[in-house]
Amino acid sequence: MRMLYTLVLYLMLPGVLLRLLWRSLRVPAYRERWKERFGRPEIGAPSGGVWIHAVSVGEVQAIEPLVRHLREQHPDLALTITTATPTGSERVRLLFGSDVYHSYCPYDLPFAVRGFLQRVRPRMLIMVETEIWPNLLAICEQQGIPTLLANGRLSHRSARGYGRLGRFTRRVFSGIRAVAAQSGADAERFIDLGVPPERVSVTGSIKFDMRIPASVQEQIQVLRRAWGDRPVWVAASTHEGEEEQVLAAHRKLLEAVPTALLVLVPRHPERFDRVAALVVRHGFPMCRRSLEQPCGENTQVFLGDTMGELPVFLGGADVAYIGGSLVKVGGHNMLEAAAQGVPVVFGPHVFNFSGIARLLRDREAGVMVEDGSRLAEQVAAWLQDASERSRIGENGRQVVEENRGALQRLAALVDDLLA
Repeated sequence: MRMLYTLVLYLMLPGVLLRLLWRSLRVPAYRERWKERFGRPEIGAPSGGVWIHAVSVGEVQAIEPLVRHLREQHPDLALTITTATPTGSERVRLLFGSDVYHSYCPYDLPFAVRGFLQRVRPRMLIMVETEIWPNLLAICEQQGIPTLLANGRLSHRSARGYGRLGRFTRRVFSGIRAVAAQSGADAERFIDLGVPPERVSVTGSIKFDMRIPASVQEQIQVLRRAWGDRPVWVAASTHEGEEEQVLAAHRKLLEAVPTALLVLVPRHPERFDRVAALVVRHGFPMCRRSLEQPCGENTQVFLGDTMGELPVFLGGADVAYIGGSLVKVGGHNMLEAAAQGVPVVFGPHVFNFSGIARLLRDREAGVMVEDGSRLAEQVAAWLQDASERSRIGENGRQVVEENRGALQRLAALVDDLLA
């Protein structure tokens, strides 16, 4: 079955490369460093350390506490982080600088995986959240390289899809040496798909272990002064088809709160210009962060078209809508806002963060809305009620504090495998 899977990958390869070229029309970085995707990282890649694969920005952000732990507890251990996207690569650079080595992840083709392993020679591989690649796992198993799935999550929909492949899925999942699952439900799904029960631990989500640096707090104060003394809500990590709903909600919100400012932060940088054009078409006075345009009293939309500043935008807002949830993307991390005491609202499509979304709702630290109309109503209610806004925000902060500790449990698994 794995041979058939590999054959299909080879047949798909021309289409994959054409897609890279197509995406490079908007993001030129997709044309660069192709050799890395075929298992040939640049000269200077370290060997004998830990390889961490985090597919893009969200996963890179999630493993920041773990990388910090490894740097502190194993200062002589080389760290290689791979991503699949240029935005993930840029986030690695911004967070870790020269403390780690970055490469694009090799495609799951046997020659590419073996070439990468031959150059990097990792002592172990840490995969983040849902990165399950059959050839990669099989070859690591053959070469005696232990594999750990960190911050593991598996939605019911994803588990059902994997389950359709029957014995092939069970063979792939049985090759994972250890799984650090975010929740009991995630753990059960991994076991059902073939991971031996003794290899699965429920560690919780390391996203609760995030810390907001003092430098971010300083930037928040500066930005808040620039926005002026007005109600501010942020729509974070929005996707195609979602900005229209957010802008319609903002139009409705302005009827109740005329001075409100929307901070609109699209998820993907290649869409920044298109979203800016969309805001103009909707007739909102706008300023763009990337152009350092002043945000005057008449500005109704502040476009956060820069990379790495989302925690600042979230911390400076009074209310946060977490995107990818009014469209069927699966939602994004609500905890960055909750950790800063900002009340969060999200749409119905949060299957990637279902456990966190349910926890926030149960603790009255977040609200789910069905559509853009209800989004406008909820944001208006919070912006007009400072005490309720403060209560919800403080509930969120407490939820984050109470659920810290996943990092220590995950770090113990990593140390065991290294030993």
